[in-house]
Amino acid sequence: MHFLIIARDGTDAQALERRMAAREAHIAVFREGLEAGQNLVGGALLSEEGAMQGSMLVVEFDDRETLNEWLKTDPYVTGDVWQDIEVIPFKLAGMVGKAA
Repeated sequence: MHFLIIARDGTDAQALERRMAAREAHIAVFREGLEAGQNLVGGALLSEEGAMQGSMLVVEFDDRETLNEWLKTDPYVTGDVWQDIEVIPFKLAGMVGKAA
């Protein structure tokens, strides 16, 4: 099952510092998921000024429970970067290199 994740960073003065501290580990975990086929696409949400303020991901997991368990271990969760996480079931219509 596919899911769209929209995760917004905190807005406090230390939010960017927490993001940057966890960023390398988060990217490593994301790349592992790409190689395993569970992460399909992801990237940073930007403000109008181009500042990182959150993330979006399209992922594939057997069910919501498995996704929730995976989310608990993401460095942006354990590092208190993402403050608001929205998970939406998602029907993939297609993407370059992958038929729906």
